[in-house]
Amino acid sequence: MTNGRYAHKLRKYVTSSRSLPLLTWRNVAQVNRDCNLWLLCDESGGMSAFIDFMEVKLISKDGFRVNEEIKAQEIRLVGETGEQLGIMSPRDAMQIAEENGLDLVEVAPAAKPPVCKIMDVGRYKYEQSKREREARKRQHLISVKEVKLRPNIEDNDFTTKIRNAIRFLEEGDKVKVTIMFRGREMSHTELGRELLARVADVVKDQGNVERSAKIEGRNMSIIISPK
Repeated sequence: MTNGRYAHKLRKYVTSSRSLPLLTWRNVAQVNRDCNLWLLCDESGGMSAFIDFMEVKLISKDGFRVNEEIKAQEIRLVGETGEQLGIMSPRDAMQIAEENGLDLVEVAPAAKPPVCKIMDVGRYKYEQSKREREARKRQHLISVKEVKLRPNIEDNDFTTKIRNAIRFLEEGDKVKVTIMFRGREMSHTELGRELLARVADVVKDQGNVERSAKIEGRNMSIIISPK
């Protein structure tokens, strides 16, 4: 008899298999582990079917096969420090791993033959989890910060606004630069275009214009993305 975890995998496969729609379960017995043949028995104890365990594709919940989960007939083995140990059966590779107190991990299942490496799988999962956590920390959710200007803005105010825009870009955010028109200023939108062009030129080392000048109601704006 096989253990409960394998039996569960096989039950899940068979009950969803169109080729065995009427099969009811009671026992799962392994016929030959080397060739992955399994005997399925119905509730009366009679033989119902043989199944190739390779079809079940038992994969570790971690996303890679480890030790007995590796079902290829032969694999290319890589040592703990990266040395090539040749092509052999998983059983022989597992024996080498066990002699060193380590595990056999399938690192390239799509290769022909699959590539497996000798390693401490517990340490590998810990380091993988650590790398994923660090990657999430480095991820930055890009937001759009807005800087608002008036067509007749004074130089001191302009410098302050530009300083903020540069800071946003250096932090990895996009910047929407908006010119706000009032009253008759709408008849001189060319002043707004000139001011936006001036902004884009000042911050050219930190960002590129992603969206050119666009009028929205009484405002005109551009969007600058960080380099």
